[in-house]
Amino acid sequence: MNTPYQDAQRAGQAAVRAVILDHAIDLLVAEGPAALTMRRIAAGIGSSTKVLYTMFGGKEGLADALYREGFARLRRAQEQVPPDDDSLARLSALGVAYRAHALAEPAYYRVMFEQAIPEYRPSVEALKEAESAFGASVAAVQACIDAGVFAPGDAHEISKLIWAAAHGAVSLEIAGHFPPETAARRFDTLMAVVGRAFLADGHPNTDRDDQQGQGRTS
Repeated sequence: MNTPYQDAQRAGQAAVRAVILDHAIDLLVAEGPAALTMRRIAAGIGSSTKVLYTMFGGKEGLADALYREGFARLRRAQEQVPPDDDSLARLSALGVAYRAHALAEPAYYRVMFEQAIPEYRPSVEALKEAESAFGASVAAVQACIDAGVFAPGDAHEISKLIWAAAHGAVSLEIAGHFPPETAARRFDTLMAVVGRAFLADGHPNTDRDDQQGQGRTS
């Protein structure tokens, strides 16, 4: 019977890298950061430690790879949101996709945002890669500005503020503070409230929308 490493070898270097990272993230979830040793990971996938050192350089490189992989997956999830002629609807859909992805990949989410590997600090290059994961959101905000839905402003800054709200809600949900029966509608209400802060004067967003949003949280 082949080891996971041997199976991945047949598919190429990218598959080998994925097998290593998947096993590393499983160890992190199951046993915590102390379990992230090259020896443990190599034993788990059936490879030599030399393979891991060659690919990642050491534990710091492995942590960096997990961090980057988390943001690469987030970027792909955002890029898969289909285009929409309604710029505000697309921005909303990106928020929904952000939450869905975070809930589907909570271990990576913690590596990305919660220092799940305490001694790891992202490099400048890794931080730049992380920033690129939000390109779709910045573009969607800019589309809202260009369409006159949002007031003129800095699309990058607005995107950051919307993300800060989304991140806060999702983090509370992952930590168990927002139970499943309320988490989705709290997220939707928060996103609607934050979005309204940037609407252009005269945008047809009514008080009825506010009342509906408040009703969803009661």
